[in-house]
Amino acid sequence: MLEFSQLPVGEDGVQHYLEGFGGDTSNAAIAAARQGARVGYVTALGTDMPGDRFMALWAREGVDTACVLRTDRYQTGVYFVTHDAAGHHFLHYRTGSAASMYEVADVPVAARILYVSGISQGISLAACDAVFAAIDVAVRHGVSVAYDTNYRPRLWPPPRASAVMHAAMASTTYALPGLDDVQVLTGLTDPDAVLDFYLRLGPKVVVLRMGTAGVYLATAERRVRLPAFPVVAVDATGAGDAFSGSFLAQVLAGDAVEAAARYASVAAALACTGYGAVEPLPTAEAVRSALARWGGAGSGPEQQS
Repeated sequence: MLEFSQLPVGEDGVQHYLEGFGGDTSNAAIAAARQGARVGYVTALGTDMPGDRFMALWAREGVDTACVLRTDRYQTGVYFVTHDAAGHHFLHYRTGSAASMYEVADVPVAARILYVSGISQGISLAACDAVFAAIDVAVRHGVSVAYDTNYRPRLWPPPRASAVMHAAMASTTYALPGLDDVQVLTGLTDPDAVLDFYLRLGPKVVVLRMGTAGVYLATAERRVRLPAFPVVAVDATGAGDAFSGSFLAQVLAGDAVEAAARYASVAAALACTGYGAVEPLPTAEAVRSALARWGGAGSGPEQQS
């Protein structure tokens, strides 16, 4: 969706908005591409100005759009981001958008990792079924699947969201839940209990994102806590997407999951230092530079169990 992000009120007293780009999986795709991964995106756009802007964006970012459908039947969605003392808030206009009308018959096949999110399934029944179909195709072709919960209460109630997401995760290799999400979806608050829950569903790797408390990664064999990278944050929009895209890019590059999660934690933190979902997404050079400085300064030992 085309994004309009609220900026601080200027000296003239006028409220301005910065035009940008949103959509959690698109953000993650761009984050992965900026880390050097070969990325393609699957969605539908209207044949309108916002759709044209996205096609130009993905071309600039090196994201393959061969599987992006264009239609004159539906428009591309838009949304607004506002900020206050409680954080950032979203106002979406996507009902009936081209992406929400994506169907099972539109699903292509070609990937090493398929990445989807709860939003991908929450925007419509058609899109929900299309994601299940894509996961089925991926599994049948030996393609790993990564799933980010990214729960949005305005899209669906917790019982349905929980049932759908957890059914999808039964076929997932990498589960990428956020702690705020899973507290609603599962009722669990203890991080170890959350990891136990998601490992039982079937994923081989669970990466629990806990915001400023860092990341808690688990496999069947071991668990490790990674601290958050310290930054002065101005806008957390897209931070989780930056983490997911960067983590998967590093996994594709051959990193062990712990190293990939540490790298992605830095990328997510850097993404909070600017406004909007896409513009602040860091390059691989920026992440590696920050990671080197952080390691050199001594970020504290990882906690293992």
